[in-house]
Amino acid sequence: MTSEPISHSESLVESSQRFRAPRLINQIFRWLTLALAVGIGLVLVWITYSLLSIALPAIAQFNLGFLFTQVWNPVQELYGALPQIYGTIVSSIIALIFAVPLGVGVAIFLSEDFLPRRVLTPIAFLVELLAAIPSVVYGMWGIFVFIPAILPILQGVHKAFGWIPFFSTAPSTRQMFATGLVLAIMILPTIIAISRDSLISVPPQLRQGAYGLGATRWETITQVLLPASLSGIIGSVMLALGRALGETMAAAMLIGNANRVNVSLFAPASTISALIANQFGEASGLQKSALFYQALILMVLTLVVNMLAEVIVNRFQQVE
Repeated sequence: MTSEPISHSESLVESSQRFRAPRLINQIFRWLTLALAVGIGLVLVWITYSLLSIALPAIAQFNLGFLFTQVWNPVQELYGALPQIYGTIVSSIIALIFAVPLGVGVAIFLSEDFLPRRVLTPIAFLVELLAAIPSVVYGMWGIFVFIPAILPILQGVHKAFGWIPFFSTAPSTRQMFATGLVLAIMILPTIIAISRDSLISVPPQLRQGAYGLGATRWETITQVLLPASLSGIIGSVMLALGRALGETMAAAMLIGNANRVNVSLFAPASTISALIANQFGEASGLQKSALFYQALILMVLTLVVNMLAEVIVNRFQQVE
């Protein structure tokens, strides 16, 4: 008579324990992820505080005029960041101008099966392999192979269009334009990989519906697939822009490190990361503080790019 109620109560206890265990695991996982997220935020605050604390002497002496001054003279302790800000932004824009159309085009080619899968797979692997090449290798390749190869073309452009300010300077072996082209090659894998994933993730019903309505393959790609995956493509472009803004070794080796603003794209220039890489080893005092001020500016630029990317992607997702 008493054995059945006991067995029934034991089964209730076991079932409650079975339901309690996953709930406990979920709570632990939730608190762990929250701790990691807060930890990342604290690391960002720590980095910002470290940069700001060392850059304070330069900030106090030069204020916001540091952003609009072209002089960089360690002997007279006069420093300005305008040439580096200009070079960083312009070289990144050049990289995007060439990398975005090529990257999106390759992503479409790899996602739409224009060739057999046995041919597309090695191509996709080679594209992803570009991301594994160290930046110093890109710099050496640019110095000894790429710039000598394109220099005759740039000289022809200068002779034909030298009256345009952007091409007014005779092409140098260290210049802004060639640096932007190498940066374009370096950011291609980011644009291609993310854009390809966005195109592949488009529901197949959209493609089939477009074909069912009589759309051609080109119309399906341009009017259906690209608008549907636009948020992912925009995200890939902004991530690539962040990579181009922060590139150090290749830029330091190729751009010429000239501390002046020159409208001509064929003239030597400088970037924030290149300046820091070239001068940080021997810097001290106010020069070191000015370099940290430059690093703080670069950090703000990348944060602005990331926040802008988040806003743009969210807006396109809402439109979709």
